[in-house]
Amino acid sequence: MTFSAPPESPAPQRIFITGASGCIGHYITEQLIQQTSHELFLLVRDPAKLKLNLEVRSGIHVITGDLYQIEDHQELLSTIDTAILIATAWGGERRAYDINVTKTLQLMSLLDAQRCQQVIYFSTASILGRDHRPLPQAGQMGTGYVRSKYICHQRLPQLAIAPKVTTLFPTLVFGGDEQKPYSQVSAGLPEVMQWMGLIRFLSADGSFHITHAQDIAQVVAHLVDHPPEPGESREWVLGNDPLTADQAIAQICRYLNQRIYFRIPLSIHLANIIIRIFRIQMEAWDRFCLDYRHFVYQHPMNPTVLGLPHYCTSIADLLKISGIDPKRT
Repeated sequence: MTFSAPPESPAPQRIFITGASGCIGHYITEQLIQQTSHELFLLVRDPAKLKLNLEVRSGIHVITGDLYQIEDHQELLSTIDTAILIATAWGGERRAYDINVTKTLQLMSLLDAQRCQQVIYFSTASILGRDHRPLPQAGQMGTGYVRSKYICHQRLPQLAIAPKVTTLFPTLVFGGDEQKPYSQVSAGLPEVMQWMGLIRFLSADGSFHITHAQDIAQVVAHLVDHPPEPGESREWVLGNDPLTADQAIAQICRYLNQRIYFRIPLSIHLANIIIRIFRIQMEAWDRFCLDYRHFVYQHPMNPTVLGLPHYCTSIADLLKISGIDPKRT
């Protein structure tokens, strides 16, 4: 099976991608392979983790390497037109800082600020408040991952290439299948479904956004060929319209054909009592998230906003895509 670029496609670019072997990285790389003729350079630590067909067309290069040695690729980086930076370190204070701050900023500094058209940098919506401004608590008490993303975001303006950086802030990301690794949220979805018989009778005060990696890939592919114009926002929160926790539970129950006869409110006061009684140890960031509760943002970006096909628009879409069979749950 072969793919060709769409008619009147933009001029081919040289695109450098980190994190291609992860969940979001697989979807984005596949989208660019199938829908564009851009030349792709994939920096991965373990090429065996790439489950994509890299022989489907020419112009796909796998570079075995680590961000710790990003300076080894200085010559290549100086020829790059677009950089898509997805790679991240999730655990460990030192590693998170080294990769998510030091080496990510170093990579951007090695790009030719005159030639490079755009840097598409992945942060996380967790570092933003509801007004889209950086959340001070994320920098003060966030996990190593959250705090490092906050610090990197604060330092972006110091870079020569800063005017060309488009920062993406994903919300709760779902995705994964037999050919792609599952996101952390999707990996836990089957276990949540097993508890829906109990969860459906609980009411929680909270709200959030969801997004699917396929929809993120569509947004990124659009950005590659259509960078924001001067004066347009270069910070996009990625997600569908917000959902309350109760709305999400109700939609899941409708999909599973489970009725809700009553609901018991789970208040913060009750949660605090449970935490004290059972002596549950909570990190400062976990405590903050419990109190903050509503991680919602104005004008979230998704394919619909850009006039593109929207892959996952609802909880029902998500469950169906994830292979959740309502007859077996």
